[in-house]
Amino acid sequence: MDRVEPVELTEDGLLLRPWRATDADAVHRACQDPDIQRWTTVPRPYLPEHARGFVTELSAAAWRDGTGAPFAVCDAGTGELLASCGLVSLHQATDTGEIGYWVAPWARGRGVAARATRAVARWAFDAPGLRRLIWQAEIGNHASRLAALRAGFRIEGELRLAHPSPDGRREGWIGSLLPGELPAPGAPGPAGPQTLDARRAAVFGRAQPTLFATVGAEELRLRPIEERDLDAVAETCRDPHTVEWTTVPAPYDRAHAERFKHDTADTAWARGTGAYFTVADGDDRYAGSIDLRILVGDPAAGAVGFMTAPHARGRGYMPAATAALAAWGFTTLGLARVEWRALVGNTASRRVAEKAGFTVEGVARAALTVRDGTRGDAWVGSLLPGDLA
Repeated sequence: MDRVEPVELTEDGLLLRPWRATDADAVHRACQDPDIQRWTTVPRPYLPEHARGFVTELSAAAWRDGTGAPFAVCDAGTGELLASCGLVSLHQATDTGEIGYWVAPWARGRGVAARATRAVARWAFDAPGLRRLIWQAEIGNHASRLAALRAGFRIEGELRLAHPSPDGRREGWIGSLLPGELPAPGAPGPAGPQTLDARRAAVFGRAQPTLFATVGAEELRLRPIEERDLDAVAETCRDPHTVEWTTVPAPYDRAHAERFKHDTADTAWARGTGAYFTVADGDDRYAGSIDLRILVGDPAAGAVGFMTAPHARGRGYMPAATAALAAWGFTTLGLARVEWRALVGNTASRRVAEKAGFTVEGVARAALTVRDGTRGDAWVGSLLPGDLA
């Protein structure tokens, strides 16, 4: 790897240059943004002296010591500061650098991060002679993930972060970019605006929504699982009918419900792999749980699962909730098929699916795990967008 010298880059309407003392005010203003404070490790509160230290001392030291290559990202025409992007670390033994970026709130929605990342990557593969770039972000930072995809990075898995943001998750995504994978300047590249990646980044990058369904004159709410639901979740999971047809832990206590909320429901939304909801009745009381998971290996297909609290059974709540959730999956997540499965013999689950509009397609042999660890046959049904017309 060659010695890294400060340089100015111009590409795709952007000017990337070393930081200047005059940038301090704009950096301070940008770093008041809640998203930058949420997803990065900038000091909290972010004070003027932090900005001055970054643009004068820290950035200059990174160039001088060969430990990084931080750039101020500006509009090539006006010179306005738009973002920060650069190499936050360099590893000479492996010819590897790690890229990092943030975008000022006044510059978002213009593809700045992806364009700047491409420019830095093109320079890094050329001048310093790097052979690989690494990108990392906390799981849930879908805006950063989408920018990395658009810059050509391949998201390769997860790892625990060495320096998670305060109050953030320790789990992170990791991706890499090799020289031959970098899109040409101005090329559309992957994860364009009409793709599922872009569509779902917009959905899962926000707070989980509340959905609505109607049973007669009663309005149901499908809302994120809350702490106040957990005792009712535990009670439902201790019900003999639930125990008979599922593999929930037995006996089931509140600690299991707490882990389910944090490790399964909240994590699925952060990863963008699914959505878990409480079904609440007209008095906002827990009536059941329902989820929609994107199938691994088929991003256009989802699977639905549900359980109903004993006191709420037989009221038509779950068929209405299932239809509403599937409709959200079709219209918002861009799903083309939602699948339902249940062990053969679980007639209550089958009635819910059929009332929600699912077509039972047949029996899949040994498709589901039974409580004793063996495999059991499953009914399989599907719902397509046109079925809800």
